[in-house]
Amino acid sequence: MINKLGLSALTALFSVSLASASGINFEGKDADLKSELSDVETPAVSPAQDKGIIDWLTGNHKPSQEKTVKEWTIMVFINGKNNLEQYALKDMNEMEAVGSNDKMNVVTQTGRIDGYDSSEGDWKGVRRYYVTKDKDAGKLSSQMVEDLGKVDMGDYKSLAAFGKWAKEKYPARKYMLIVWNHGSGWEKGLKLRVSKGISYDDESGNHITTPQLGLALKEMGKVDVYGSDACLMQMPEVDYEIKDYADYIVGSEETEPGDGYTYDLFLGPVAANPAMGPAELAKVAVDAYSDHYQSINGASTQSFVKSAALSGLVEKANAWVDAVMAANLKAEVSAARGAAMSYAISDNKDLYHFVRLVSEKTQDAAVKEKSAALLDFIKKDLVLHNRTNNKPYSPGGGGGWDDYDDYGDGYDRGARTTRASDYSESHGIAVYLPGYSAGEGYNELAWASASKWDEFIAWYLAK
Repeated sequence: MINKLGLSALTALFSVSLASASGINFEGKDADLKSELSDVETPAVSPAQDKGIIDWLTGNHKPSQEKTVKEWTIMVFINGKNNLEQYALKDMNEMEAVGSNDKMNVVTQTGRIDGYDSSEGDWKGVRRYYVTKDKDAGKLSSQMVEDLGKVDMGDYKSLAAFGKWAKEKYPARKYMLIVWNHGSGWEKGLKLRVSKGISYDDESGNHITTPQLGLALKEMGKVDVYGSDACLMQMPEVDYEIKDYADYIVGSEETEPGDGYTYDLFLGPVAANPAMGPAELAKVAVDAYSDHYQSINGASTQSFVKSAALSGLVEKANAWVDAVMAANLKAEVSAARGAAMSYAISDNKDLYHFVRLVSEKTQDAAVKEKSAALLDFIKKDLVLHNRTNNKPYSPGGGGGWDDYDDYGDGYDRGARTTRASDYSESHGIAVYLPGYSAGEGYNELAWASASKWDEFIAWYLAK
């Protein structure tokens, strides 16, 4: 309750303010104050305004709790609802080695299901975490801020909702989104008839298709950096879907080891220098990944591309396709396709290496010219940073991968392979070059619609 003194002060303050605003004359000796006040229309005071004045007088006023806008918010969509579950928890512990600070937020949406890992109380479902620093590498201590229960992490709307939530709750000047899970680039393989995807949810049987990845980023709003902590995603077939919603795109041409990103090595430099720009952060992500696998003698590929250059890639690639088809170099294309650097999905070829091989097999002046322009563009404008690590052939499981063959097809994140792992001809961007026919739905991709690559495939496959 306001005491008499406070109430009197409030009345006086209100009267003075009202009189000043209304032009009432207090200086004349004969001023009839009652008369002048009676002519003034008193403005209505809302209950909220009234309460605000009272709180101010009684000392109950509190300053507004505005959200702190930090330099970076790193959003990691961790779909551990499959046989990568143990790595989901391991990676979160790596994040906790650095944690959020007064300049950087690290948040995750993490999913788990039955059958793979029972640590951390064997909880199931999908939770959101604000990642905080912790020295215990074997136990999570971060705050769970939301328990979503049973959520389909193979639904692109779940990814979009996570992004919107993170931006609203943890605003920043710059954002990075990482999608963590199995990845398949454009096409996974004929054995399972699964194509165009990332974030496979074994509980629902769903995954986010390549076009849906673009829809998710469009719905959640643009980010500065997008990263796929997943296999085989650094392709124009994938990147072109999201080019308008991320300034830089980090990914791997090849499969990733089961452990994927090493998050303490990635987040440490960002925490130390949160003022870094998006291109610098993308480079840090590539280097942290490559440095780790180099240190354990593991093979790997990782790069980042500039999204704004993808339209230029279409222009240069189209000019090259026109020149090659005009010169009728089907035999040269076939030979180059067979010799070009390939990956776990053999129809994925390094674009730079393939184009260079075609150029080397012809004397056609136009093809030579367009090849040189395309190769120069890839190196200088599109792929801004590229790292590879090699490992010799090792019978029984070379290449630095672990024992997980994620879907029984030998293709995915963590797959064991006996292939020699020499990625010297991996230049940072792979492209789809099928040997028999283009996968169903390829022509529906944004890349195929914008470029002549689908026409090129049809041309060289035609008998």
